[in-house]
Amino acid sequence: RICFSGLLGLLLVLNAEARVGDSSQLEFCNETEQCLLFDLICKNSVYEVRHYDSVKWVTTNYTTFSMEFMMVPAFWKLYKYITGENEASQNIPMTAPVLMGIPEKSILRMDVFTMSFLLPAEYQMDPPKPTNDDVYIQETPAMNVYVIDYDSYMNTLSDSKYSKKLSKALDSAKVQYRKGSHFAAGYDSPKPKKKRHCEVWYVVEGDPVCDPVLQPFA
Repeated sequence: RICFSGLLGLLLVLNAEARVGDSSQLEFCNETEQCLLFDLICKNSVYEVRHYDSVKWVTTNYTTFSMEFMMVPAFWKLYKYITGENEASQNIPMTAPVLMGIPEKSILRMDVFTMSFLLPAEYQMDPPKPTNDDVYIQETPAMNVYVIDYDSYMNTLSDSKYSKKLSKALDSAKVQYRKGSHFAAGYDSPKPKKKRHCEVWYVVEGDPVCDPVLQPFA
């Protein structure tokens, strides 16, 4: 196993500001001008390890049985915020990804899901306050994540399939990660598209550890 604590310390020093920037830096982020940027630590044929800096999002919660029940109402609450339903009455550009917090639970039990829009770089320091009480500004801390991507529409079946594939690979490698929930990241609009890009993220606990078959990304 290879621990990257020294490398991560350097990355944290070099990246003190939120990494929201030009979408041309990511080949799979091509529908918005700005995207969430990251440092790629290592990867293999199943997953990769990324470092994300602390960034601000506009977020809403929704208590339901599955993501299908929350995606449309949650999206429209956030869309209204970026199209003027904020104290500054400002129109805010759409960014990617749209990030959802997914509780891992029985389909028969209700739980709290979240949906978040990434705030553009120019709004990271001082975003306008939402006027809808169901919408709030959230800052995620700097974090390292294990990521698997897939080419499909995001729904409960696809998200469950790939979250299980990723967690199985992580458990096999005996790495530590936050269990009980994960993030689902979507980079594409619902319109038909030849190639889509969705992701599942598990948050690393402690220093990220790469399996011996993995090599540091150069």
